[in-house]
Amino acid sequence: MELQALPSRIGQVRRIVSAQLRYWHLDPLIDRAALGVTELLSNVHRHAQPDKTCTVEIELLLDRLMVSVRDHDPRLPVVADADPLATCGRGLAMVAAMSESWGVRPDGDSGKVVWFTLPTTTPAVKAPPRPARRTATEPARRFAEVEPVGRAPEHTPARSAVVG
Repeated sequence: MELQALPSRIGQVRRIVSAQLRYWHLDPLIDRAALGVTELLSNVHRHAQPDKTCTVEIELLLDRLMVSVRDHDPRLPVVADADPLATCGRGLAMVAAMSESWGVRPDGDSGKVVWFTLPTTTPAVKAPPRPARRTATEPARRFAEVEPVGRAPEHTPARSAVVG
């Protein structure tokens, strides 16, 4: 979803991400994903230049959810040592604390992507059930009818959505 990272839009994106996770039956991840996307969008609102345009993307991989926010500011953020009572400056520290992993990478000459992952509690792709053993009287299945078993390579997304 491409949007202007304005306070009025952040709540809307949080609801869209929550709805997508419910659709994927990942309800246990909703609170952490919503918190993480809120913090990343708040950082775009506060710090990104020359504009507040960004893209939010969520991707369900085999064993984790990846949430990313792309903006047009090439400056890379750093985790600040904020006072525990501070009302701002703790966003990335919170993202780091609640996620499995997080990071930032340059995006071309004029932008960056900040992302975090959350482990999924159920596998995104389940192996199909093994066929029952055939008896001597049953015909063998043709090769084209055999279903694949096992997992796809980890880097292949099982499901993904550009939020919006």
